Amino acid sequence: MHPLPHTYAVSATAETDTNVTLSAEGLAPISSAGPAEFDGPGDRWSPESLLVASVADCFILTFRAIARASRFEWSNLDCHVDGLLDRADGKLRFIGFNVRATLTVPAGANVTKAETLLHKAERGCLVTNSLIADSHLEAQVVIAG
Repeated sequence: MHPLPHTYAVSATAETDTNVTLSAEGLAPISSAGPAEFDGPGDRWSPESLLVASVADCFILTFRAIARASRFEWSNLDCHVDGLLDRADGKLRFIGFNVRATLTVPAGANVTKAETLLHKAERGCLVTNSLIADSHLEAQVVIAG
């Protein structure tokens, strides 16, 4: 890891009735629009879906780093995140994230250690640690057959 602090720069641009184009140096642009819930087209990534995707992505990347450091063997991690948006304290904001993770491990793997590492990844995810909303993990470990 590079020394802290890190800076991440993203640009967004749009005209009156066009999608928003998100860009960052060295990355492919992403087209964004409002979600259907806010009268957007619902067929593009939205700020809301990108935030929820960030929770899922960060969880998997954090688990990968923790598993590597622990020399823990695994073959697949599926992560589904539901983000709940509501009014809280007079503001519209995400009030919770439900993270459902299914980890597939090889036969003979230590299931208790797998569960411990999944929960450690939840606690270590920098995205959820940066948000006000609570995060709840439902973890399942499956032995590859």
